[in-house]
Amino acid sequence: MKILITGGHMSPALAVIDEIGSRADIIFVGKKYDPENEKTFALEYREVAKKNVLFYNLQTGRLTRLFNFKSFINLLKIPLGFYQALRILIKEKPNSILSFGGYIGFPVCLIGFLLKIPVYIHEQTSKPGLTNRITGLLAKKIFISFEETKKYFSPEKIIASGNPVRKSVLKVSKKPFNFLKNKPVIYITGGSLGSHSINNKIKEILPGLLEKYIVIHQTGSRIIKNILPDKLKTTYFPREHFFADEIGYIYSISDLVIGRSGANTLFELIAWKKPAILIPLPWSANQEQLGQAEIFQKSGTGEIFDQNNESKNLLNLVDKVLSDIDNYKNNFKNVELFYKKNAAQTIVQTLLSSIIS
Repeated sequence: MKILITGGHMSPALAVIDEIGSRADIIFVGKKYDPENEKTFALEYREVAKKNVLFYNLQTGRLTRLFNFKSFINLLKIPLGFYQALRILIKEKPNSILSFGGYIGFPVCLIGFLLKIPVYIHEQTSKPGLTNRITGLLAKKIFISFEETKKYFSPEKIIASGNPVRKSVLKVSKKPFNFLKNKPVIYITGGSLGSHSINNKIKEILPGLLEKYIVIHQTGSRIIKNILPDKLKTTYFPREHFFADEIGYIYSISDLVIGRSGANTLFELIAWKKPAILIPLPWSANQEQLGQAEIFQKSGTGEIFDQNNESKNLLNLVDKVLSDIDNYKNNFKNVELFYKKNAAQTIVQTLLSSIIS
């Protein structure tokens, strides 16, 4: 049996790869190189390569609302993506295709559909993007994370699997830091690539945070430790990236998380029962991040901070949440139903049983 996995949401894809294990051969189609630096391997390639999964680099373009030279080059790459997808599928002959959304998966799913290979998709967010809405028309089954997503797809195709969370994230294994926890710990993240706007906010209030708290900061490409007085450097731990086997430890010691409100972050926070201050990405498709952040705010497990708000107000909000942290933790009983522990198992069992039958 052979399963091809593709798409833009890496965390649930990695969870499914782990669940499949040795029960089927896996092929991954994605971006091998960082779009901003083509000499650097992309994070998805590094993560997949660690699992000894065969990786195919797909060079394809995407449609954008802006038209400039870069978007023009993007358009020219779209036919190349379909051609490469055709070559990969003819060569590998997978029994099924599982896509986790995003423009990278569309040519694979469309060509797969035309070759009569069963296509499955997973929708991570509460409001599906354009790619998954179109691919949903081709899919045999559609796995969803939120109940409200049902209205966007054909009812007979839907399986409410939940969002797979990587097992490595849920356990403490590798410790990237060793320190005495004598203050509350704040974990700040902008996602796998960091966030320029979040980093700027934190830079402005970092001395104030470090007077009271220990800060673990996933900074993307921005390292700001060298601006600090020596006395504060001992409680500030910046890293460009945390790998999957490190995140569990970070969550385990954190009292509060500050970050974007992507679906994967949301489910990891629920799994760990970690209160959060969520800063929704303003230009996320269909305002999906705002909708997901509102789930936390309404349930009493977190707060929303607008990235256009003043930095000093973020510092005040941190103080407010941490002064009442036990109440926020107790409110996780209001969101437990969102998290389905067997999400990856449900997806894999569906794929394997379909292939066998």
